[in-house]
Amino acid sequence: MSCLARLAFFFVAVPIVELLILLRLGEVVGLLPTLALVLVTGFAGAVLARAEGLRVLLGFQGELAAGRMPGQALLDGISVLVGGALLLTPGILTDVAGLALLLPPTRRWIQRRVQARLEVRMRSGPVHFVMWGPAGREAPFGGEGAGRGDPSPPPEPRLDPRHEIRIEPRKP
Repeated sequence: MSCLARLAFFFVAVPIVELLILLRLGEVVGLLPTLALVLVTGFAGAVLARAEGLRVLLGFQGELAAGRMPGQALLDGISVLVGGALLLTPGILTDVAGLALLLPPTRRWIQRRVQARLEVRMRSGPVHFVMWGPAGREAPFGGEGAGRGDPSPPPEPRLDPRHEIRIEPRKP
C-alpha cells in the first residue's frame, strides 16, 4: 500500500467508520450517553497522556543522565504522543488504539510488532530512509539510486556543528 493510499485511509475511511459507529451507538444508547462517552474519553485521554508523557520524560532524562542513549524512551515518547492524539480524536476505534498506545504493556507489544515488521522489510529488500535537515531534503541513505542498481557510493554524512548534540554523563 502506497503512502498516499495509507494517508487517504486514515484521513477519509477511518473518520467515516468512526462516524457510523457513533451514529449506531447513539441509536442504541441515546444521544446524551454517546456525547458523554466522547467527552469522558477525550478528558481521560488527555489526563492519561499527560501522566504517561511525564513518566516517559523522566525515563528519558534518567537515561541521558546515566550517559545512555534513550532508545526505548524515544519509542515510548512517540507512542504516547500518537496515543494521546488518538484519544483526543472523537471515536471508538481511535480511543481503543490510543489507549493501547498509552498503556505500557500494550505499547511494548505494539512496538515489538512494528520492530519485527521493519526488520522483515529490511531483510527482504531495500528500505528507503530519507534524511531531512535544516537545509531541506538531503540524499537518502544508500545514495540517490539505492536499490535500483546504481553503484554510486552513499553520501558522506554532513555534520553541522550548530546542530550538534552532546550527551555527557553527570559528574558526581
